[in-house]
Amino acid sequence: MKLIIQIPCYNEEATLGLTLSELPRQLPGIDIIEWLIINDGSIDQTVEVAKACGVDHIVNFEHNQGLAKAFMAGLETALKQGADIIVNTDADNQYCAADIPKLIEPIVRGEAEIVIGSRPIQDIKHFSPAKKLLQKLGSWVVRIASNTNIPDAPSGFRAISRNAALQMNVFSEYTYTLETIIQAGQKGMLITSVPIRTNEFLRPSRLVKSIPAYIRRSILTIVRIFMAYKPLRFFTILGTFPFSLGVLLCLRWLLLYWGMFGNTPEKARVPSLILAAILILIGFQLWMFGLIADLMSFNRKLLEDIQLRLRRSDIEK
Repeated sequence: MKLIIQIPCYNEEATLGLTLSELPRQLPGIDIIEWLIINDGSIDQTVEVAKACGVDHIVNFEHNQGLAKAFMAGLETALKQGADIIVNTDADNQYCAADIPKLIEPIVRGEAEIVIGSRPIQDIKHFSPAKKLLQKLGSWVVRIASNTNIPDAPSGFRAISRNAALQMNVFSEYTYTLETIIQAGQKGMLITSVPIRTNEFLRPSRLVKSIPAYIRRSILTIVRIFMAYKPLRFFTILGTFPFSLGVLLCLRWLLLYWGMFGNTPEKARVPSLILAAILILIGFQLWMFGLIADLMSFNRKLLEDIQLRLRRSDIEK
């Protein structure tokens, strides 16, 4: 059983050494543990610090490409190095490395393919009340979209089995956290969470530069993945609103036409009828988009199966 612990890094010379010093080299039930960093175009001494700390594998990007691409590059490299389990953590030492045994235990026992570390959000002092609320709200939305029960969706501390890593795709250029959970849930992977601890706050988050921007990007990520994996449901829900409103306006027009509310001039009734027709047409068109997108999703599933076969063939050479 081989475990690779990967860390995406971007200018992390100040905290990387501390993070690496707390990572394990031996764990019960694990034969080999290796460390991997993904240098996402750092311009400081991140790579030198990693080498000095004995990192086994280094993936270098010439320029900054973002957390999502760094995460996927780490998975690909870990798979090529023969990892049976991949643990992802952050370079700012946010997560307690002593919880790694707890994180990988469900995978070792064969009870899960992905395990998410659930932080004690309410007890994290440097999280503002607004951020705590948004974390809870965002996790709730992800649970609805993914049909999972993950209480801390934005957590980057997670363990992934080899089989799950082979099937993962990240389309977002912003972050992988929400997208991978929704994707795993929609693919029917076994996914669970375990409570974890957090360490002392060392630096502000580079991902959440502003709450409005984080909310906007997270919503776009959730909507895109939901559209990709549940297009018929998405467009059915979307089209139901204008269609229902159009039907109600049509009923209103009929009541006015039959004189249920007294004599109403014909000119006053025509706009309602026109608007009703437009809304019903919009709703119907959205339903058709959903049907077409659902039929197209069969091609996506076939392509994913082909991709999985190619990945396995390429990695297991």
